[in-house]
Amino acid sequence: MDVDKAIKERHSVHSFKKEKKPAYQDVIEAIDASKRAPLAGNVHAIRYVLVQDKEKIKQLATAAQQNFLEDVAYLLVVCTDRKDLDKLYYERGKMYGHQQAGAAIENLMLKLVDLGLATCWIGAFSDETVRRVLGIPDNITVEAILPIGYELGKSKQKSKPELDMILFFDTWKNKFMKPRRFVEGSQT
Repeated sequence: MDVDKAIKERHSVHSFKKEKKPAYQDVIEAIDASKRAPLAGNVHAIRYVLVQDKEKIKQLATAAQQNFLEDVAYLLVVCTDRKDLDKLYYERGKMYGHQQAGAAIENLMLKLVDLGLATCWIGAFSDETVRRVLGIPDNITVEAILPIGYELGKSKQKSKPELDMILFFDTWKNKFMKPRRFVEGSQT
């Protein structure tokens, strides 16, 4: 699949087929694609916990208050170990860790689309519960939970803003690429 098609087809899925489990090799392939995301200082800070234990999935669904998570065969928990980023970049290490995680997650999501799989980025959850259930140390940042499976039906993509609403040139709120020319005597 080409990149433009994957970007256009990617959407958040909340309904998954219960009876059809993705091949774990496809999940591993998507995780491998995520490693190619940009890295501050080429420091690989992203870590993953692939969860397939049904009891743990149920506990994580409760931690996120998202019952639909119980329907998937896999949950991928994305984490950041910022130790080396913090050594190199001090207080900016936290921001770089979040940026690196976001880039890795997007690569992963696009690869899942390419493989015919679906996911949804879950960012609201009880960090303490996720840590306890998966044995994640306190110094590791839990960034996201991604359910992975086959979409049940086809959900409609939500609309995105028009480009002219979000793009500015040279200064904030300037919507013109080149300065507007004013003709003497005009009222604009």
